[in-house]
Amino acid sequence: MKTAIFLSIILFSSSILLAQEKIESDIDFAYQNAKKGIYWALSNIPKRKSKVETDLIADDRLFAHVRLDKETGGVKIASKGHYKSHTVEIIIYRSNDSLIEYGYLKEKKEE
Repeated sequence: MKTAIFLSIILFSSSILLAQEKIESDIDFAYQNAKKGIYWALSNIPKRKSKVETDLIADDRLFAHVRLDKETGGVKIASKGHYKSHTVEIIIYRSNDSLIEYGYLKEKKEE
């Protein structure tokens, strides 16, 4: 009798661990998709518009919803990564100086 109880506890514990690993894996995929949105926004900073909002879609699935806002002295990027029923949001702020340093913006010529 004690062995049956012990085995059922072990099986129950292992199923909980497997469920946690699955959730962790799904969150990691959503996080990776949010990062893809950040990199897309950094590579597509508009020259004239002050705001860009778009969805990144591939294989008939929404991977990320990206919003870029130009602000005084830099940009704010919010990217929501999606995977199955999970969503992860990353918000970053970058100054114009750091955008120029890393090659995302060209340096303005002084006249």
